[in-house]
Amino acid sequence: MSIEVLNESGELVNEQMLIDVCSFALSTMDVHPDTEATITLVDEPTMADLHVRWMDLEGPTDVMSFPMDELSPGGGRPDAAEPGPAMLGDIILCPAFDAKQAEMAGHSLGHEMALLTVHGVLHLLGYDHIEPEDEREMFALQNEILADWYDSLSARGVQFQERPENAHAFPSAADRDELDKLMREAETGTDTKGRDA
Repeated sequence: MSIEVLNESGELVNEQMLIDVCSFALSTMDVHPDTEATITLVDEPTMADLHVRWMDLEGPTDVMSFPMDELSPGGGRPDAAEPGPAMLGDIILCPAFDAKQAEMAGHSLGHEMALLTVHGVLHLLGYDHIEPEDEREMFALQNEILADWYDSLSARGVQFQERPENAHAFPSAADRDELDKLMREAETGTDTKGRDA
């Protein structure tokens, strides 16, 4: 896999960890080994701008994915008729926002960004969480890949961050919905009913 990290966020991030977890997720999903992807790290204003332009949602978010596999035959996807190398797409992360989310979830920024990278990879491969059944499948797969990645790090004698054991470390969709709600409340200073917090 060829994974490029572009850090435009102004934050210090372990880029090698992001490359490792992204490569692991792509390999686990049987994506062609010559497939390329980009992880771009941005600041909160940039992420907020992308969020409103592409999703019509206000404020920054934790991760966005922009697949490009439709630009080339095969696209590197495992379900393509003739899988081959391609530029799979771009995963956008926002370390400043992700740090707040990690703190609220009770684990390290490194773990949060690893989790979000796997989430982004699955979106690049066509997974989504719009329908409840798809949501369950995607989050189960995300958690399985992330857990297997930690096991692979241990087997290789590599450690980027401690494997967390807290309740939100390997979250269900409901866990992430609750975290999103708490993040919105923290950002706006109100509870979900619109009252001052």
